[in-house]
Amino acid sequence: MGILCILKNNRKGSVTKMRYRNVFKEIGIPEKEISARLKEIVHTFFYDEEEKVYHPVGDDMAYIEDTGNIDARTEGMSYGMMMCVQLDMKEEFDRLWKWAKTYMWMQDGENEGYFAWSCAPDGSKNADGPAPDGEEYFALALFFASHRWGDGEGIYCYEKEAREILSACLHKGEAGRAGEPMWNRDNYQILFVPGSPFTDPSYHLPHFYELFAKWANEEDREFWARAAKASREYLAAACHPDTGMSAEYANFDGSPVYTEFAWGQHGYFYSDAYRTAANIGLDYSWNEIDEGQCGAASKLQHFLGVTRRENPYMTYRIDGEVIDQPALHPVGMLAATAQGTLALSERLDNAELSETAQLAIEWVRRFYKEPMRKGERRYYDNCLYLFAFLALSGNYRIW
Repeated sequence: MGILCILKNNRKGSVTKMRYRNVFKEIGIPEKEISARLKEIVHTFFYDEEEKVYHPVGDDMAYIEDTGNIDARTEGMSYGMMMCVQLDMKEEFDRLWKWAKTYMWMQDGENEGYFAWSCAPDGSKNADGPAPDGEEYFALALFFASHRWGDGEGIYCYEKEAREILSACLHKGEAGRAGEPMWNRDNYQILFVPGSPFTDPSYHLPHFYELFAKWANEEDREFWARAAKASREYLAAACHPDTGMSAEYANFDGSPVYTEFAWGQHGYFYSDAYRTAANIGLDYSWNEIDEGQCGAASKLQHFLGVTRRENPYMTYRIDGEVIDQPALHPVGMLAATAQGTLALSERLDNAELSETAQLAIEWVRRFYKEPMRKGERRYYDNCLYLFAFLALSGNYRIW
């Protein structure tokens, strides 16, 4: 059985019943053990003196450190807020939000209303532009905080803050407001950065847009509903039909962007791209809508777990050609690929299981046995690790 939750998901008090799969329980792991393991993971991520990435600052702020780059990123800050609202950690949530709003939020110039994607640990900005995945995670985490804890005053009026972020994302450049939007208003796709002619498949979060279509400003709700459908269709196109892989950067038709940027080549299945399978899984878990994207998660598990079984943790072209470069984040790749199991409609405790389900069990067991990453590159891997554990245990929920 899944975990049944009854939640109020808007101010009108409408009640929705959601059943969240506990995949670990489906494969026979006791609930008590799962709960204890989750507590251990959370402690390591937030509080362990050697391995934590969460750092309190003064009485009311904190940041999440990218330990490989010694900075704080909107990716990690917004991820941290999403983790905190899922785990009912309001103090930590508010600390992260105040740090982001104090140091990352831009109040003037072309990117006014957005958040600088990288800041030094002392709060000084390393960049004057945003990374759109931060804004979409900030927005949904804030909506969830509003629904779970209620709104406060100032920056803690969470719903107001979420709506203002989303309004900027869609309406920058209109009515004399400087800058450019984060979504292409014609094809409903999120952009790599505002004004970019391409996208990042792992930024496409249709499960978020379904909720924005309920909670964003009234005039924008139709756009978000269309964006949810467009993103599912996009993911079906962007994920290779044989391997299930998507590129880090991709064109609006889903094909990889092989441009050699100053910061490197990003047309491969690498780093950012691991998240795509995890996102497809969580979307199906919440919405059970398949526009052709769900099969990619199983194909990826087959390619990495069967075709590349002996050495899966490499860099690839999306057709499966191996690039002679080990994966920078192998634990993150494992975690996200395992989370893709949620895209499989077949339960893993059925008496008879398909080969696809049997392979999914292997991935879930492999992930459950894998320890969190240690060392300087632990930040990104352990973000994907904690998200995957929440999702696969039925604890990544709509609030």
